[in-house]
Amino acid sequence: MRFLLFCIILAVLPGPAKVFTKPTVVFILVDDMGWGDPSCFGGKVPTPNMDRLAAGGMQFRQFYVASPICSASRCGILTGQFPARHRITSYLQTRAGNRECEQADYLDPKAPSLPRILKEAGYATAHIGKWHLGGGRDVTDAPKFAAYGYDLGLGTYESPEPAAALGLKTTPWETKREPQQVERHDRTHWMVDETLKFVREHPDKPCFVNLWLDDVHTPYRPVEGQDDRPLPEKYREVLTETDRQIGRLMDALPANTLIILCGDNGPEPTLDHTRTNGLRGMKWSLYEGGIRTPLIIRWPGTVPAGAVNETTVFSSVDFLPTLCSLLWLRPPDADLDGECMSPAWEGKTMLRGKPLFWEYGRKPGEAGKVKGGFPYPKEPGSKSPNVAVSDGRWKLLINADGTQSELYDIHKDPAETTNLAETEIVTAQLLKKAALAWRKALP
Repeated sequence: MRFLLFCIILAVLPGPAKVFTKPTVVFILVDDMGWGDPSCFGGKVPTPNMDRLAAGGMQFRQFYVASPICSASRCGILTGQFPARHRITSYLQTRAGNRECEQADYLDPKAPSLPRILKEAGYATAHIGKWHLGGGRDVTDAPKFAAYGYDLGLGTYESPEPAAALGLKTTPWETKREPQQVERHDRTHWMVDETLKFVREHPDKPCFVNLWLDDVHTPYRPVEGQDDRPLPEKYREVLTETDRQIGRLMDALPANTLIILCGDNGPEPTLDHTRTNGLRGMKWSLYEGGIRTPLIIRWPGTVPAGAVNETTVFSSVDFLPTLCSLLWLRPPDADLDGECMSPAWEGKTMLRGKPLFWEYGRKPGEAGKVKGGFPYPKEPGSKSPNVAVSDGRWKLLINADGTQSELYDIHKDPAETTNLAETEIVTAQLLKKAALAWRKALP
């Protein structure tokens, strides 16, 4: 009887039933990579391997990170929540600096965690590269990588468990280095090696690897030793090397691999805004150049090859719910700020249903003047108000005290040249109210 029922089911199915096989997932996060860095996004430096990744997958042209600074941006990726909820609104630093910035010393391990969800679903999980979510300097009690769901943690200097090869006490740009430390110009190569080693060591289960690179972050060290050449030349070489190593990674990964590539925040320096492709702002700024970065996704058979999504606003807080949907995993029982945007990854037209919020910096009139406070952009026209909201075509920026209201139509004016706060008064007032209410509700 059971066999007969099985035959009937097969007869009514439109074709062979598709068996879902969990892919290996490699999340490549490139520190300080601007929206205009990859050549497929208009960059001036050839990046043939990033372009190859895009040709086999999809580009998102309206991708936003959760913050214009590294620690907070990474918090949004892991948790699916705005980082200000976790009192992380700048880069994590010394205890005194964190107090000055009114923020935590590390990400609470009780927060939702993408690697923990994947580990519980049978994935082998690893973090390789820059962490910067707690640990380093004088923060010695930060939770270990396992507390967030990682089987393996190979962090850089600013992590609870720095990899010996990357140096336990010294930063990669100091001249006095520990004997075991991989030189700055070889770090990306080493991280790719460790990623491939981890995947090879788990042939019978899918892997999830956060490969968080830091080579495009200053100071640029394209060759061994000090390099006194002009900054644009050194930038060109470190981006070229990063692209080369991404290509080597792509060539060695299993066929059923989902690759995600994006930046953690805008660039610094912008090199006359060539690295933002003309967008206003940079790292440390809530203007587009500080929070819009490239996003490329490749997963053969699910993500359409060669697609360019110009319209879907996708946020880094969307990664957690979107991946849960695509990988058939149960999302955490938590109040997520991100949305499931999986239809957009499959090539369908999709608009988001909730606004996005940002906070960068507290006490904006004071923090930039004290050691350990909030760094602000030095390039003209890049310092923004410290709170922002985006809803549809509109984006409003405002200081938490209600001053400096700026409203932009991002669809018509992505470079944010014309402040419409005094002409689109109703829209400005509604978004101002929403932004300040959100800010007031934060810890």
